[in-house]
Amino acid sequence: MVPTVQRLPSRSARSQSRLHELLSAARRVFSECGYQRATMAQIAEAAGVSEATVFTYFAGKRELCIQVITHWYDELSRELERDVPTLPNVHAKLRHVVRAHLVTLLADGSGMCALVLGEGRAAEPELSEAIATCKRRYTAPLMDALSVGQTQGLVRPDMPLRLLRELVYGSMEHVLWDAIASAKRPDIDATAEQLTELLWSALQPRDATLSALTRLRDEVSAALARVPSSSADLPSQA
Repeated sequence: MVPTVQRLPSRSARSQSRLHELLSAARRVFSECGYQRATMAQIAEAAGVSEATVFTYFAGKRELCIQVITHWYDELSRELERDVPTLPNVHAKLRHVVRAHLVTLLADGSGMCALVLGEGRAAEPELSEAIATCKRRYTAPLMDALSVGQTQGLVRPDMPLRLLRELVYGSMEHVLWDAIASAKRPDIDATAEQLTELLWSALQPRDATLSALTRLRDEVSAALARVPSSSADLPSQA
């Protein structure tokens, strides 16, 4: 009988698998220790490989940390790019982004939250620039929605998108820093809802109430115009 030959995975497939394992291990170590205290030896131990193996894939800790953050942001950005455009209006998109942001960074990834917030302001230019690039993609779905909202008159047009981005994400960053500093996780659903309404009140045009009443008046007037007059609608009397 001819012996069965077991097909081994290609070298590229093995390399991709090992790369994924290293990134997962590095994410855990960076989340627990932070960038400064994490070592390549710790990452190698977490991945179950030699330190030399880690250096086969990454030139150093900075490059590895950049890859960890980039892959993490890539996962988050793909979800927002998929979900945000399907929501019906700007308010719903804002609510979704705020809640997703708080859930991701507080419930699912407080360690990564501390890493990104800390290293985004650190003196490592390559690292901070990589984070800034990731953030531009991550914030784009909401920024696109706010831009369309400005065109439609639903978001105040007198402020540049750059400032609106700082308003939304800067507010959330303060919530995150407070949670990290106090080591207390707030009620995410309640905080997301309160923050959404607070931001929405700031994002609306100053005459939003007047505009809404004007639109309502015009819609009622148009509806009444389509209703036949009472005299024309009554049957003739013999």
